[in-house]
Parts: sequence; structure tokens; C-alpha cells
Amino acid sequence: MNYVPRFKTQFGLVLSGLLLAASASLHAQQAAAPAAPAAAKPKAEFQWLGQAGWRIVSPTGKLIVIDPWIKGGPKAPKEYKDDLKAIGAIDVLLVTHAHGDHLGDAPELAKLNNTKLYGPADMVTPLTLLGAIPPELGHRFNKSGTVKPAGIKVTAVQAEHSSLIVWPDANGKPQAHAAGEPVGFIIELENGTKIWHMGDTGLFGDMKFIADHYKPDIVMVPIGGNFTMGPEDAAFALKTWIKPKMVIPMHYGSNPMTPGTLAEFEAAMKGSNIKIVPFTEGQKQSL
Repeated sequence: MNYVPRFKTQFGLVLSGLLLAASASLHAQQAAAPAAPAAAKPKAEFQWLGQAGWRIVSPTGKLIVIDPWIKGGPKAPKEYKDDLKAIGAIDVLLVTHAHGDHLGDAPELAKLNNTKLYGPADMVTPLTLLGAIPPELGHRFNKSGTVKPAGIKVTAVQAEHSSLIVWPDANGKPQAHAAGEPVGFIIELENGTKIWHMGDTGLFGDMKFIADHYKPDIVMVPIGGNFTMGPEDAAFALKTWIKPKMVIPMHYGSNPMTPGTLAEFEAAMKGSNIKIVPFTEGQKQSL
């Protein structure tokens, strides 16, 4: 009788069973092991320059400056008021509209950094025609238009406000010039975080559309009143239509004609789970 084939068959079956058991044990251990923690999302550094002005350092180190009212801004950081170069080498320069507390020092910063000033088309055109900036340093775009300076995605969206350039003539006398319509900006950083800088705005129903379509994580909202939403209107918009993860109040405290306060805004936001991130002028926070 030949026992060798039978022995080989039995040995093969035993070996196969052992391998299957080992494999099952390994899969069980892998299933039981806790999942590796997700890598922390890289953060951006935010600094309030006063009013609606912001200095943002993106997760990869790109410097974004918005509505830089520095030299004339009563709450702008002193180190920047004394020397605009101290702001740093600007990669992305954004202006929501032409009022002096928003256009501010943007033309000078554009020339100082040899960087384009991005803003509403009918604001940029008169700035170039008036000689405030050379044509090559102005980039015109409008609502729903998207630009990608330095790899940062910026989309212009509606703001319910007005816009006017006051610029001196050849004799130094201030002259008023139409400057188109204001905008807000949806700014998407390299880590996917979306910031909605609302610019100056009153309430409008399409705030809900903007929130639904672009899904901002952080909303920078004016609360000063008089020229923009006050605390109660801003809270209504956030709680009813926008519902972001975080909100940063701005455009208050620099002008006696914008009387809204942080305390009033916080009171109006009671009952909401939206995180309020208050700043003092010049303060830096990573978000």
C-alpha cells in the first residue's frame, strides 16, 4: 500500500488550515487595533489690522492682506503704521471696495511689493486711470469671478453696500469718483479652509445662497452698524442663513459712527453653537 500520497495530502490540509487560522488571527488583530489618529489640519495665522483689515498667513506661508487701512486707521498695529514694509512681502492683496477705510494703503502696498491689487472691476479701472496704481498692478474681477493669485483661490461674491473713490486732483483737492459695486470674498486656503470676508454689507437674502453654495468654515462679519449690519442683524444672518463653524466679528470700534459692540453681538448670538472668535486689534490667532 502507498502511504506517501496520503501523507502528503494530510500534511497539506494541516498546513493549509494553519495558514488560514494565522490569516484570520491577523485580520482580527488589525480590526481590533485602534485607527491611527487623523493628521492635524494645518492652520492659518490671522491678525486683525482694525476695521475690516486682515493679515493672514496661509498654511504654506502665503501672505494675504485684505482691506489694509493702516496709516489712517486709528486701531492699526503701530509697527505697521510706522513702516508698511513690516507687514511683510504680500502674495495676495484684496480690496472689497473703494471707501477710504478699506482701500486704505492698498495702492501703496501694491507698488511697494510689486504685487497686484485684486478688487471689483469698476474700482480697479479708476484707480489705474487716476494713477493710483500702474495698470499692470491692477486685476479686475467681479461677482462669481474666481482668481488664483499665488495658488490661493478667491471668488468675489455679493455685498450690499456702496463704493466711492476719493482721490486728490492735480492741485491736491479731493475729488469723488464712482467705483462700481462692492464685493465680499470667499478665500479658499491650501488646506481647504474657506473664509468668507463679507466686506461691508447690510442684510440680503442671498447670504443663504452664498453659504449653501460655497460652504464657508469661517465668516468675517461686520457688526458696527450705521454703514453695515449691526450686532442683531449680523447675528440673525449667521444663525438663520449662514451657520458657519466659526465667526469673527469686525468693522467695529474704529469709528464713532459704527457703534455696535462685541458684547452686543455676543448677546445676540446666544443660543447658537457657532463659535465666536473675537480679536483685539493687532492680535494674532491660529485657526
